[in-house]
Amino acid sequence: MDIRIREFISGAQEAEGLTVIIDVFRAFSVACYAFDNGIKRIIDVATPEEARALKQHLHADTLLVGEQNEKKPEGFDYCNSPTEMLTASIEGKTMIHTTTAGTNGILNARGASEILGAGIVNAGAVAKYISLVKPKTVTLVAMGYRAVESAEEDLLCARYIKDLLMGHENDITNSLNALRTGSGKRFFDPSNLSFSPPTDFFLCIDLNRFNFILKAVVTDAGHAEIVRVDMNG
Repeated sequence: MDIRIREFISGAQEAEGLTVIIDVFRAFSVACYAFDNGIKRIIDVATPEEARALKQHLHADTLLVGEQNEKKPEGFDYCNSPTEMLTASIEGKTMIHTTTAGTNGILNARGASEILGAGIVNAGAVAKYISLVKPKTVTLVAMGYRAVESAEEDLLCARYIKDLLMGHENDITNSLNALRTGSGKRFFDPSNLSFSPPTDFFLCIDLNRFNFILKAVVTDAGHAEIVRVDMNG
């Protein structure tokens, strides 16, 4: 198995084979918590404008979730926050999701044979799925901070998945905890509390909390349907 690690939108655009788009803080952590809390359907789109337009064509039980410059866009129901997904009344609803890095990574992986979304919270399930599928090529794309700056957490997640695929389960507890004073320190900045609470940090680094993958299917309309696939065992 040829396992490659890439970064940013350019990495997604260059990705081949089974491609894993990684966004720990916070896109795919949000998606996992949303599915766990009963969301029925998740649709990824590129921009807040597309999200608002799509909502006009869908059922009334449609929520706008995401961020622009980390903050909740105007008219959105929820920010890109796992804390909000954990506590929100979202069961049975459709979520239209847009973020700077994660959702756009999925939409740009046009050369991939299959696309998954991943975070620390479901990294083990992703590795388990890939091991079952046994693709010839795997591209792990660490989307980074705002898709332009390397992010410790995304690269850590990519390396963890790669190691699992190579038969090594490393203890990354210390590395996860160290994020608190590294790339995750923004969650503890008092000026960010309204849109990026400390609880988001802890929810995003809860290693292997979920035993399911996020499979993305890009539609002709240019959106991506995100499907939850549970892994048994």
